[in-house]
Amino acid sequence: MVKQKHVCIIGAGVSGLAAGKAFSSRGHRVTIIERSGDLGGVWEPARSYPDVQTQSPKDLYRYTDKAMPESYPEWPKGPQVYAYLRDYARDHGLDGAMRFNTKVEAMKRRADGRPGWTLELSSTDGAAGHEDFDFVAVCTGQFNERQTLALPGEDGFRAQGGQILHSSQYGDPMLAKGRKVVVLGGSKSATDIAVNAVNSGASEVTIVYREPVWRIPYFIGGLVNFKRILYIRAQEEMFKSWGIGPMSRLAHAIAKPFVWANWRGLESMLKMQLKLKKCDMVPKERIEDGVNCSVPIATPGFYPMVADGRIKAVRGTFDHYDGKTIVMSGGQRVAADVAVLAIGYRLGVPFLSGEHQAKLVEPDGQYRLYRLIANPDLPDMGFVGFNSSFCTVLCADMAANWLVRYADGQLKRQPSAAEMRDNIDMMLNFKRVERPAAGVYGGLCVAPYHFKHFDELLADIGTTARRRSPLVEKFTPPDAGAYARFLATAPVYKAVA
Repeated sequence: MVKQKHVCIIGAGVSGLAAGKAFSSRGHRVTIIERSGDLGGVWEPARSYPDVQTQSPKDLYRYTDKAMPESYPEWPKGPQVYAYLRDYARDHGLDGAMRFNTKVEAMKRRADGRPGWTLELSSTDGAAGHEDFDFVAVCTGQFNERQTLALPGEDGFRAQGGQILHSSQYGDPMLAKGRKVVVLGGSKSATDIAVNAVNSGASEVTIVYREPVWRIPYFIGGLVNFKRILYIRAQEEMFKSWGIGPMSRLAHAIAKPFVWANWRGLESMLKMQLKLKKCDMVPKERIEDGVNCSVPIATPGFYPMVADGRIKAVRGTFDHYDGKTIVMSGGQRVAADVAVLAIGYRLGVPFLSGEHQAKLVEPDGQYRLYRLIANPDLPDMGFVGFNSSFCTVLCADMAANWLVRYADGQLKRQPSAAEMRDNIDMMLNFKRVERPAAGVYGGLCVAPYHFKHFDELLADIGTTARRRSPLVEKFTPPDAGAYARFLATAPVYKAVA
């Protein structure tokens, strides 16, 4: 018999909602702590920049038990994703479990010796206190704390009317109208904002980036949806993965010339389609060496605007401000009215003590997480949404379904602490030695190993169905509806008070 737990979910974004649904559906009492005033995480309207849309098609960016509306376009806009998440919370009765404008300041093991954690909470109205929970699911993900960049001359720039914004603060396109906009960063948010600034009537737009990276258009060659090339098991199997035996290694060695030709063909197509040579933005890195969560989607219109000069592209980074001019690391000077810092977010769990942080994060920044979900040295705790990818919602859903069973001791393959540590060490070695690209974002990116990751989670959970028909499974993207059917074949249980 599984005893009911009082579970704290930290974060009310995509991952927090997945965890809230997973734990409440198993009979647990759930409290969702959210520091902002609304649900949605990066999709909360107050945090979204104009024209933001998903990088993944709607049939990949969804929960297993809820499709996005038929009326949505294939790549939904920010307000549509927010509405989908709001409806999901209502569908599963999570509204009443949410505490907004509440921040986790710190957490420590319960002093009474019982399993669980004591959280130090504060709210925007000044209230503060401590609360005990039997289990904590950290669902803050990778877009939690804004990355900052403090440079000489900022005060003078602002004194002359200049504005410095993080990309998440670029909420009104009228900020750009008639003004000189300089965007720092090479992410999709950077290119999205640069294109939006042009379309919003900026007098000049400059994007400043360190090195060109491979970007994938929504339709490769203008015809084939990229999900049908990059999100299939056949393509995933071109990458050596962890834990493979001698025969698999031999197969990879034999196939190496064909795999090499596959990637060179894709590179050639992208160079031609996106006019990368004309834009002087051909990446130095081979595309297969960098395939992970940092390979962004090509913002429609970005490369044509660079090619015809509507967006000026400068390699380097900001060095300092000089009046209304931004001086680059290479000495270039760019006049600016608005500086948009599309430099991402700091990855971390700041409310954990230094002692617990040391158990979670390696000196090189990689996370010690079994299945990217749990750490054996941090009991009564798990992480949802730290297994990020291009199908982030599905990844969070699968992680949440795994975590509730792990917390309840109901996994078919319930790992021991020693097994978890050995597996974590093996995975860290794989990322450092065999697949360095897998070490970005704290080693928490699932791509390009979506299918293998899901296979492991389903096997642990104990589902009796894990695959579709061979051809469908090999040559079509992950199907959230199919994973709902697989999860339905797992043993059923309910926690009791």
